[in-house]
Amino acid sequence: MPNTKSAIKRVKTNLKRAERNKSVKSVLKTSISRFQEALDSNNMEAAKTALVRAYKIIDKAVVQGVIHKNNASRKKSRLARMLNRKIAV
Repeated sequence: MPNTKSAIKRVKTNLKRAERNKSVKSVLKTSISRFQEALDSNNMEAAKTALVRAYKIIDKAVVQGVIHKNNASRKKSRLARMLNRKIAV
């Protein structure tokens, strides 16, 4: 248990941040899975709009400090590569 006032506050802020991070990561994963579902159903228009939405959510997660910018870049690159491979086929 925390003994000092600052340690008590740190525990509270850590809980708040963990809750926010969990929420943001959940939205992020959902947007990526929706993109993949659209891609699997061969609906390219829906996949493109889902990709744009996923990009937006990934960028927001970086700004909020939930994921690292290199992690975001890697995710965006992989999603774009998936779409491009599907279009080329």
